[in-house]
Amino acid sequence: MLTDLSFRIVNSRLGSVEPPPAISAQRPLEFRTEYHPSADREPLHQAFDEFGINAHPEEQLPINEEPWRPFVSRGDFEFAEIALDAALNKSQINGLLALIGRISRGETQMTLKNDADLCKAWEHATEQVTPFTKHTITVPYKREERMYETHALPLWEWALDLLDTPVLAPHFVWDAQRVYKHNGMEFEHFYNEPWTGDRWWDVQSHLPDGLKAAPFCFILYADKTRLSSHGTVKAYPVVVRCANLPVAIRNGDGIGGGRVVGWLPIVSEDADEEGKPGFVNFKRVVWHESFQKLLEMVARYSKTGYSHQCFDKITRWLFPILLILSADYEEQCMMSLIRGQNCKCPCPVCIVPLEELHNLSKTFALRSMQDATEALNVYKISKGRGEALLKALGLRAVANIFWLIAYSDPHEAISFDRLHALHLGMWKHLLEELKKILKALGRSAEAKLENQVAEFPRWRNFNHFKSIIHITFSDGNKMQDLSKQTFYSALNILTHRASPEGFQLLRLIGSYLQLDSYIGLDVHTTSTLAALDAELLVFNAALKDYVECASMSPIEDLKLDWDFPKTHLWKHVTRDIQMKGAARNYSTRPNEKLHGPLKEAYERQSNGKDVAGQILRIDQRKYAVKLLRLHVDTLDEQRSLPDDEAEAEARPDVFEGHVKLGSPQPPVSIQDIENSRSQGDHAFRGFRRKFSDFVNTSLPGYGYQLQRWVTIPANFQIQEHRYLRVNYESVVDWRQTTDYLRCNPHFHGHPRYDCALIQLTQDVSAFVQLILMFKCQLPDVGSFELALVQPFTAGVIGAPRRIDRDFQLTRIKAVSRESSIFVPLRSFIRGAMLYPDPAHQDEFIVVDHIDSDMFMRMKTRARYR
Repeated sequence: MLTDLSFRIVNSRLGSVEPPPAISAQRPLEFRTEYHPSADREPLHQAFDEFGINAHPEEQLPINEEPWRPFVSRGDFEFAEIALDAALNKSQINGLLALIGRISRGETQMTLKNDADLCKAWEHATEQVTPFTKHTITVPYKREERMYETHALPLWEWALDLLDTPVLAPHFVWDAQRVYKHNGMEFEHFYNEPWTGDRWWDVQSHLPDGLKAAPFCFILYADKTRLSSHGTVKAYPVVVRCANLPVAIRNGDGIGGGRVVGWLPIVSEDADEEGKPGFVNFKRVVWHESFQKLLEMVARYSKTGYSHQCFDKITRWLFPILLILSADYEEQCMMSLIRGQNCKCPCPVCIVPLEELHNLSKTFALRSMQDATEALNVYKISKGRGEALLKALGLRAVANIFWLIAYSDPHEAISFDRLHALHLGMWKHLLEELKKILKALGRSAEAKLENQVAEFPRWRNFNHFKSIIHITFSDGNKMQDLSKQTFYSALNILTHRASPEGFQLLRLIGSYLQLDSYIGLDVHTTSTLAALDAELLVFNAALKDYVECASMSPIEDLKLDWDFPKTHLWKHVTRDIQMKGAARNYSTRPNEKLHGPLKEAYERQSNGKDVAGQILRIDQRKYAVKLLRLHVDTLDEQRSLPDDEAEAEARPDVFEGHVKLGSPQPPVSIQDIENSRSQGDHAFRGFRRKFSDFVNTSLPGYGYQLQRWVTIPANFQIQEHRYLRVNYESVVDWRQTTDYLRCNPHFHGHPRYDCALIQLTQDVSAFVQLILMFKCQLPDVGSFELALVQPFTAGVIGAPRRIDRDFQLTRIKAVSRESSIFVPLRSFIRGAMLYPDPAHQDEFIVVDHIDSDMFMRMKTRARYR
């Protein structure tokens, strides 16, 4: 087709001077469209300017006046859009919506208009707290000065910030305490908080006389962590906590909890220098020189004291001390300056030889700061003699920065860490042995164990697993839960007959769980500490038996050498508890939890440059906001008394009384219940008659006086509930604890009928499984909350099984479903987890390791059996 321009060119070449003809206003229909026969449409002819144009333009469509539907309003949609884009979680969304509601009601106002306004507000807020300071440290190495950057918020400045927070002031504890509880026969010494430990008492005894002197006790943690998902960007945060505050505050997320106060340099690995003693010592010098920036004022005031008027109006001289170093083994080596797991004495607390680490029956001399300083002084005079002495002690030729703090021996401050020593330590070794033995037994044994683990009973906040053979996670909480489920699930697989090695390993795992449960107690008595020490010897003997069995086994690669630090470290846990209180006081768990916000700040709020500076600014903003939130909440509490209904709505898990039902179902008649369920479940056979008998014969035993025989009509209404919360007093720390029980045929797609421990009579308690929970109203008698339950006998007929004695198991047996009984919900003591023994029908094993309270209840029960 020729264009107008080409037409003129052609004509000019032909010598024609005639103008081109005018284009007709009626252009030909240049396009034809044929439709599939099934469309039943005639071919369509279109001109150039019509082809491809929608025959039904948008302006002809009806206008949608509410395009944000199904959202109620445009504002709702735009908020949802922002929340989705920002990946806000439930609590953040609720907080923002509550704020928007208050603004719309005129209860508060907002002046921020953009990000710049917000940044200015943040800067003003952070002026209220002590800022970080960047330092450059210089350390000589091989005739050159190497420089590293470190960021520090001096510890004493952080301490003063805490002391100047009025809301925290009433909670500080300054004086050492020795606490006792009467056990029915005598007062028994117990340990929980750090100030109940002997170390606090000893330090306060050595403070200057004539002053109202008290220690300000620091808990310090340090560890490297990955910031980027690929692991190339790392951080080295230092976290501090105040041991003078109660554990609920100290280990919490609020203003009195842990705070990042330092960012240590990470010395790059040099392939040419890796492993050389000089370079290893150099890295330790860098670490301790960097740490010094945190400790300067602490070191000074640990000797002179600092005068401060406390909340009780008493002016005290506070002496900062290092009470606890919370760290994994690698960091403990850095803090104590020992040479590591392959040196002659690899323990940071005592001088145990490497070849004796497996032997928990032996006790060795404790390390001391005095011995370390004396050895280093010898090294300064004679490197040859000094190096030999240091090597024999397993120490580095580096001065320890913690020596500058009075009353603070780093070897005494280093504490047992349950997370890394057990859940990410010893258990991982035991699990690897288990996998080897299962592999030797064959795929059927592996599949059987995995199936039984997958079917393990459910419990709130208790991780469940479909596989243990090919796990890829390294989460300490999951490892802790996996150890419990694996032990019970393997009982009918790793029998003495099927696998002598597996049986001995299971004995070892059983003792490991006993020790883990003892160590995890939040309150320790002289009795529990004695039991812990005794169980360490049980573990020691079980380990010896396993090694002997493994050495004669045809299974390849079973572990025979258990001389590594994590076999030995819990040798000192009893002493740690006596010196510094319960193990949660020095757990790394709450400290490692702070890694998450640092990683999130890097991934979502930094540009990858000046990583430490950017992340610490964000962290400081968060701390300032926490402080302001504390002040705002305090103001709100002072201005108005809390409304009971509002309080209950804000905290749905908190309730008064012993039990509270939830998840109500529509009321139904008692006869309908019997008719619909008795065919599939014998527990409901004669349901109406059984209930009538209970009302008339058992209720008087619970204190209800009946004037006449109560007749239960067929249309008697009951209301089923599928959720129960039970408050009870923990036998460990005597505080209120809550269990959450389900009685639901379709809980997350699966039936779940939890178990409980109930008070059957005044002197007898029993385990039961829930069948039905309900409310009902008896005319002229009152309202009742009851449960239909399947009871369990206190044991099995005949002599106790050997397996129960070997593994300290509590075995019970279910009665028939037809023998189900009614009990008042107020008779519930607490929830329980029962593991069905696959080898014996209707027999169950009490999972006493589910929590500390159940563990100690079963210990008491065993003593009186």
